[in-house]
Order: sequence, then C-alpha cells, then structure tokens
Amino acid sequence: MKTQKTTYLSIGTNEGNRFKNLQNAVNLIASKVGTIKKIASIYETPSLGFKGAYFYNTCIKVTTFLSPENLIEKLLAIESDLGRARKNKNGYADRIIDLDIILFDNEVIFTKNLIIPHPRMLDRKFVLVPLVEIANNIVHPITKKQLTICLNNCTDNSTITSIKKQLIKPITIKKKYNYIAIEGNIGVGKTSLVHKISKSSNTEVVLEHYVDNPFLPRFYQNKERYAFVLEMSFLADRYQQLTDDLTKFNSPKNCIVSDYYIFKSLIFAEITLSKDEYKLYRKMFDLLYKEIRKPDLYIYLYQNTTRLLENIKKRGRAYEQNINTTYLNNINTGYNHFIKTQPNLNILTIDVSNLDFVNNFNDYQFIIEQINNHID
Repeated sequence: MKTQKTTYLSIGTNEGNRFKNLQNAVNLIASKVGTIKKIASIYETPSLGFKGAYFYNTCIKVTTFLSPENLIEKLLAIESDLGRARKNKNGYADRIIDLDIILFDNEVIFTKNLIIPHPRMLDRKFVLVPLVEIANNIVHPITKKQLTICLNNCTDNSTITSIKKQLIKPITIKKKYNYIAIEGNIGVGKTSLVHKISKSSNTEVVLEHYVDNPFLPRFYQNKERYAFVLEMSFLADRYQQLTDDLTKFNSPKNCIVSDYYIFKSLIFAEITLSKDEYKLYRKMFDLLYKEIRKPDLYIYLYQNTTRLLENIKKRGRAYEQNINTTYLNNINTGYNHFIKTQPNLNILTIDVSNLDFVNNFNDYQFIIEQINNHID
C-alpha cells in the first residue's frame, strides 16, 4: 500500500504576470500532485547565471503519493501546461515557470534524470530563504545540518526581497465540505474511493454495514421472499448509523465522507419490492428522510454494466455472483431518476467506466480534480 511522502518544491518565474504564474502553479500542484501543507512568502531576486528580468520565487511543502520519478514527470507536465517551452538546454534563460524538487522526505537519489536533494540548493539564496521559512528544523540529508545552518553558510550574495502579497493555499476537500456522500451501483468502488479520499485528505469515514446484514445472502437466493425484510432492515440500519455517526463527527473541523446515502434505500426498494410493498415502504421512508442530514456534496459514480460485472466477479463475494445485467441496469436507471428529481441536492456525476482510480493515481487525481473544480 502506498504511503504519503513529504516533498519541498521550489517555484520561480520571471516572465509575464509573475504572481499569477506562481498562483497558477500552486493550484495545479494541489490538483495534480498532492496536498499543499505550507506556502512560503514570495521573494524577488535578480536572475542568476544570465541577464534577465527579476524572479519571483517561493517554496511549498506538499504531501503526495507520487514517487520521485512520477513527481518530476508531473512537474514537467505542469510547466508545459503553464506555457514553458524548454529551448535552451545548455544554460539559463527567462522562464514563465520553473518547478524543482528540493527535498523528498529524507531520501537521497542519484539517477540519470533526477538528483535529490537538489544539487544546487545550498548555493542558492532564492531557494534556501523561502525553504527555511517553512522548514527551518529540517536536516539536509547529505550534510546532516539544519537548513538554518545551511542558509547561514550560503555564499550567495544576491539581493533577496520579501514581497508583501501572499499566495493563497487552494481550498481542499476537507475545508470545502463537511459531509460528502458517494453513491453508485454495486461494484462501482464507492468504499475504495472513500478510503482513498480519507487517507489523502484526513477525513472521517462512514461506511455502510452491508456485510453485517444477515438477510442479504438470503435475498440473493430467494428475492421474492426476503426483499421486503431486507429493504426494511437496510433502511433501519442506514437511518440509525447515519444519525449516530453524523452526530458523532458533527464539527466544523471535521469532514465526513460516506460510501452511501439513505436515498439508495428507496432506489433499491423500488426495484426489488412489489407495488403494495413499495407503497408501504415509501411511507416509512418519507418519515425518516425528513430527519436525515443532507450532504453538502452528493457524488454519483456511474459505471457501465460490463465493468460493474467485472468488478463484482473480481471481488468475489459469493452471494453477489448471480447478479445479472438487468438488475444492474435497473439500479442505474433508478439513480438517474433520483438525480433528475433532486434539484435541491448538490450533485456531481462522474463517469468512471474507463477509470481505475484504485490502482491508477492519474485516474484518482482526475476524480479529485472534478470534486475540487465542482461549482456548488
């Protein structure tokens, strides 16, 4: 299982709107690399090693699941997205954006394409000054000296001036929302996504207790006999759990991410119950639904039936192996109907039919970007 690493990145620019360039870089790093923990002040310095316009420079602290090799690939791609064209490979030149890995945890890496710690960081005041501001107690992994000492020993005599204007840390999922419900069909990956978001954003988790329901295996063996009792037990469990857990985690400092929303009870009940049973069930549901807290963001993960069946087969739950295409299509139809009839619910639909957000970091980051960029 991947673990998060802490990296320190240097950002510089001396072309165009320098402040905007830095902010755009910070925003893209937050979207494509990981969570930004700290941002240093902006410092203006003269160009070093060539005659050019003055630079704006800063450093940021980021936590990421990326390896150093994948991280540098992402940073190069971000530079390209922001308009940098690398023309002069033999010397320094003006640049709209420059992103460098300064430190990556306490790792020491020497490869053909990557050297960490950055080989020239100790000779550059425009790197060390903002870095010390946010990491003064960090020890350089090669010299074994604190960065504050490294800065005192730096022989760079360049003039460096602090800029009053501050960069804005991008709003994270945890700060943007207090309660997110993630929904979708059987096998779409709701629980897996909740765990990944919780790990990367440090959110509270509320998971459905479906595994503990004794009627579920019986339902798949005899749907007609166990449908009503199954749906009623799910409704009672979901209501009780959401009431208890949402109350327990109800704090402005907490963000709750759940792998279900109580309305799924109605969607499944409409498919499995007879008309008379559903009519009775609906009365009970409407009474409970009035009391349930509504999510700040409802995420619906859509996936085509072929992929759903593949996922169900792969996870190997014995009682799910007889689920057929018609049943899954009916559930998808139920969700689509629900979404169209809930104008007051903040809904984000993401098609994950061609995504593997569990094993592919880029696919997971795509989903995070969709959430971060969603307009409420």
